[in-house]
Amino acid sequence: MAEPRVRKLVVAGLIIGDDQRVLITQRRADQALPLQWELPGGKVEPGEDPVAALARELSEELGVTAHVGRIWDVLFHAYPAFDLVMLVYACRLAPGSLPRPVEVADLVWVRTDELPGAWDFLPADRPLVARLVEEGPPAN
Repeated sequence: MAEPRVRKLVVAGLIIGDDQRVLITQRRADQALPLQWELPGGKVEPGEDPVAALARELSEELGVTAHVGRIWDVLFHAYPAFDLVMLVYACRLAPGSLPRPVEVADLVWVRTDELPGAWDFLPADRPLVARLVEEGPPAN
């Protein structure tokens, strides 16, 4: 009988600026899938509430305080070594909270129509990019 596959639960923040641009981040060179782009977020620790996990990850990675809203999407992606389940939440930054690359290689604000082609997104994030291009950012 085959070994059960590892399943990882992660959270990501769809952060929309006042100008309707989306914040994306680039993974560090020393991480798995180096220098690829993604929506910011990370792993949910055992016993951790996903909303609290996302607020923690955004603080650690970008040095921001974020208001985590409702779930915008849930997706599954089978990577070669593990299965990924991602909860994507619509988020807003707290007033005066300016993101900076603390634990990421880089970050950029992008219009949804600029997302395809210019950035090499993680495989799991590509359906999110396609949805953003098709629908635009969610209403506040």
